[in-house]
Amino acid sequence: MKNLILGVALSICAGAAAAQDVENGAQIYARHCATCHGADAQGGGPMAPVLVLQPPDLTALSARNDGVFPMTRVVMRIDGRDPLVSHGSPMPIYGDFFVGDDLSLRTESGQPILTSPAVADLVAFLQGLQD
Repeated sequence: MKNLILGVALSICAGAAAAQDVENGAQIYARHCATCHGADAQGGGPMAPVLVLQPPDLTALSARNDGVFPMTRVVMRIDGRDPLVSHGSPMPIYGDFFVGDDLSLRTESGQPILTSPAVADLVAFLQGLQD
């Protein structure tokens, strides 16, 4: 029975990862993230000068994590479970936009993490930007 449950859970995780839409993630990034993180995702967006903490270079997330994309940290920062106070409010500041029917992604440790389709697409886009 445990093997059946594990197999179903792994299938769900694998299916969700395949369902990520990088192109939609790029559009979400351009609309909601580039203002602070820059069009090139390297941290120099037009709002960056007014922020207390400068936005990080999102193309170097893996490089700063020993070559492994930090899926868990990225998902949790975007969906608000790991708030980052950079300009007086936690990220994200878009509220319900990033809320939706959860799907499961596989983290760098192999464990599943639930998040909305919009966050999954955005994370897929960011993962593709890594140096």
